[in-house]
Amino acid sequence: MEKLALIIAGEIALSKDPGSSMRKWRELFGVSQAELAQELGVSPSTISDYECGRRKSPGIGVVRRLVEALIEIDKRRGGKFVKQLERQIVRGYDRAPFENHDFYAAMTAEEFAEKIEANVITHPELLPTTKIFGYTLIDSIRTITEVNVHDYMKLFGSTPQRALIFTGVTTGRSPMIALKIGRFCVDMLPAMVVLQGITKPDIVAEKIAENEGILLVTTQLEPKEIVRRLLEFE
Repeated sequence: MEKLALIIAGEIALSKDPGSSMRKWRELFGVSQAELAQELGVSPSTISDYECGRRKSPGIGVVRRLVEALIEIDKRRGGKFVKQLERQIVRGYDRAPFENHDFYAAMTAEEFAEKIEANVITHPELLPTTKIFGYTLIDSIRTITEVNVHDYMKLFGSTPQRALIFTGVTTGRSPMIALKIGRFCVDMLPAMVVLQGITKPDIVAEKIAENEGILLVTTQLEPKEIVRRLLEFE
């Protein structure tokens, strides 16, 4: 857990926008400003000022206290999110956290959903008319933890008219929160979001997709099988 705290604190401290990064992590942990403020012994307005850039960026010591507070809150809740993070980011990886693939010809979202045996969660009315020109296969936790919010544009490759496929999903909350926050910087939404590994996302993920007008689907196919089925269009 010590190493995990250092990784998250380092990401915040080195970010081009520490306030946005702080907010990202707080929301990923599912902690309110008031709850975090109480844990740290400060006012909620202090947390708000940091996140909105109204207060000078904190030093690494303050950031580390903030991160340790988030981890402690999660621990009292059972430690589910911390355990997920430790499994995936502390071990280290050789490959990139996401891979872009483009199609030679477009397909409809309806065809795409059929190919990956998707369960449609939000905005089914968009299926027949939405065009998909490619997809990005995304390691959910690694992308959320390693990709700076200002670099989210890279997820969209050559066009936002693509499916973002988040792999290794448990609830779907973290990817949808990350997309919502990333939109403040890139102002783009994908044609479709695919949550791999679950049948139904939690209510927060679903609500974000509904409010943002995102075509959200889930699939239980393994990533390799998804790629195999889409290979003929690349």
